[in-house]
Order: sequence, then structure tokens, then C-alpha cells
Amino acid sequence: MAQAKQGDRVKIHFTGRLDDGSVFDTTTGDSSCQCGDCGDENAPYELVIGNEEFFVPVEEALVGMAPGEKKKIVVSPEDAFGDYDDECVFTIERSQLPDDMQPEVGMELELTDEDDESVAVTVVDLTDTTVTFDANHPLAGEELTFDIELVEIV
Repeated sequence: MAQAKQGDRVKIHFTGRLDDGSVFDTTTGDSSCQCGDCGDENAPYELVIGNEEFFVPVEEALVGMAPGEKKKIVVSPEDAFGDYDDECVFTIERSQLPDDMQPEVGMELELTDEDDESVAVTVVDLTDTTVTFDANHPLAGEELTFDIELVEIV
């Protein structure tokens, strides 16, 4: 049976879990997924091994696998979304926000930085006069565990 190698286009099923076992992403239609994007279509994820289209440790683990084979891979924060950076948390005066914006804790927004780049942020705290945002990825600092299955070498 053929084994996957660098440069191969492959289809995989995966389930990504946090340390507490909660599912943050999956291709298997797992109803316990908390991301809201997983759906129930059970469609495999397609990628080219070595193109860094997925987390590098997962792509590296696919090398040598045969269709139908399964593995469990742990991805460190450094190889995923990076460490949590306290400098990515900042507070601004409410008066700096558009008049029609009514922020709520947990709200996800896109702000523009001083270089006119779009930055995804989450509202983490509110006072009468200020809003505190967190620009870290929601999974920054998290170790991620993936259960993967090589479905097909295309």
C-alpha cells in the first residue's frame, strides 16, 4: 500500500482537542465541537504535505502513513498559535470607538492598527470609560492534540 510523502496531496480527517478534552475543530461532524464552524458534512481536509497548509508537526506525522492509518499528534503552542502575549492586550477609551459600536465582553471585532492593517480582537473587559481588547489568537498558549486519519493520497 502506498505511503504518503513530502509533496503528496492528501485528504485527512482530524479532530483537534484542548488539554481539557474539549473539541475545537474537526472534520468528522463531531457534535461536541465548540468552534461553530465544523458542520456535519464529514468532509476530509485536503492539503499538500510540506506546504505548511496545516500545523507542521501534523504534516510531518503524515509522512509514511498509509490510507486508513491513524495517529495522535501533540502540537506545542510554539508550533500552533504561539505563546500567549500579554502585550497583545490593550485598553482604549470608549470615546475612541465609533459612536454606533456597543462592545460586549466576548465580542470579536476587527480593528485597524497604526499600519492600517486589520487585527482580530476580542473584548475582554469593559468599564464605563474604557474597553480592553485581546489580540492574541483564542488558542494562543494552548497545547493542541490532533487525532488524524489519512483518508486518501490524491
